[in-house]
Amino acid sequence: MFYGIIVRMYFFDNQQHNVPHIHVHYQDDSAIVEIPTGAVIEGQLPKSRLKLVEAWIEIHKDELMADWQLAINGEPVFKIDPLK
Repeated sequence: MFYGIIVRMYFFDNQQHNVPHIHVHYQDDSAIVEIPTGAVIEGQLPKSRLKLVEAWIEIHKDELMADWQLAINGEPVFKIDPLK
């Protein structure tokens, strides 16, 4: 969580969206965002919050991809530092 943005990654979550992704929630908005590109697959976020998420993904892309591999295999993921 950072700047009121909650980021989640779910176990075995590669069925519906066949691309590595995260679930992002901010107040009443939510979106599913691709890890490799930062593109929104589904939903929406305020533009200012999406920019923060995109920056966070860019900084932590390698960690996110490693966590994605763990999560789709049902293994515990590592916590990733928030955007500061």
